Amino acid sequence: MVKIALAGIVAVLCALLLKNEKAEFAVYISMAGCLLIFLFGISKLEVILAAINRFQGYLGAGSEYLPVLLRIVGITYLTEFSADLCRDAGFSAVAGQVELAGKLTIMAVSLPILLALLEVVEEFLP
Repeated sequence: MVKIALAGIVAVLCALLLKNEKAEFAVYISMAGCLLIFLFGISKLEVILAAINRFQGYLGAGSEYLPVLLRIVGITYLTEFSADLCRDAGFSAVAGQVELAGKLTIMAVSLPILLALLEVVEEFLP
């Protein structure tokens, strides 16, 4: 975590130094810092995947929904990351559209879980 924090601080300080003179370079440094932090974060995936495998063992019959939930989490992170990059570059309208597309994608991916939930509720209704 210290590496991630330092990479973020260094990227922000470098971008601030260049912001007044070469604004386009400040945006590139910001994006490079974001990608570097993202790569540091990706290294934690091995631990997360091991925990997910354990969860699947505990869930048994309900484990077919876990990949869908993980896909939703991935879409959320990717959407937020992309929208923040667009916003930092000064393209708020593009960021808003990225967020809208992310929300619609999450809705589309989550529909099978919602339908399964409705089927379970329907079984209990007279």
